[in-house]
Amino acid sequence: MAQNHIPHAGARNRSNGASESNGANGKRPPGRPRSEESRQSILRSTLKLLKQDGGFAELSIEAVAADANVGKTTVYRWWPTKAALVADAFSASADDELRFPNTGSVHTDMSLQMRRVIRIFRSKRGKVVAALLAGGQSDPELIEAFRDRFLWPRRRQAYQTLQRGIDRGELPAGSDLDLILDSLYGPIYMRFLIRHDKLDESFADEICGLVLKGLKRRPHGRN
Repeated sequence: MAQNHIPHAGARNRSNGASESNGANGKRPPGRPRSEESRQSILRSTLKLLKQDGGFAELSIEAVAADANVGKTTVYRWWPTKAALVADAFSASADDELRFPNTGSVHTDMSLQMRRVIRIFRSKRGKVVAALLAGGQSDPELIEAFRDRFLWPRRRQAYQTLQRGIDRGELPAGSDLDLILDSLYGPIYMRFLIRHDKLDESFADEICGLVLKGLKRRPHGRN
């Protein structure tokens, strides 16, 4: 609705030939797995600290590094800014959950994915989303990181889901995909942030019924 690069392991000592570079037992040295383990630890620590009082404003790279038991330079090796780290931490935590299904029905696909969005917003991770969105109102770097690392990757998946619906004749050809997505997800974000009404998973079904079924009933050729 939104590209981490793992650095290559350091140069190996080749002076003693392949047997040394591959280890005495012929197995690959553990440098890369350790690096990935550190990276995952950093992401977990970032989410953990974000859920505490203070949110994004009080979060520091130093605190994340200390909690993850890594050096500050290790954090900066992957993330140039705090905003990029926070956006990636949330995105990575939700990546598998928020993938769009392909059931053969655009209504079902969108409703299922939107239900998962609501589930995350209602969980402890919702506090992280709120911190990202709130902080992003005064921090252009943060909101840009949220868009680039979380929103756009999922939005591209959503485009594909809607296009399959168009190809199957479930939605009108020439539909404005951005307008459809804003109409589907806008109400979720509004209830999440404004809290003027309850936000539960059944709300996704109501929105899909209103928006997608409304598109089906639109007279052919009408904009």
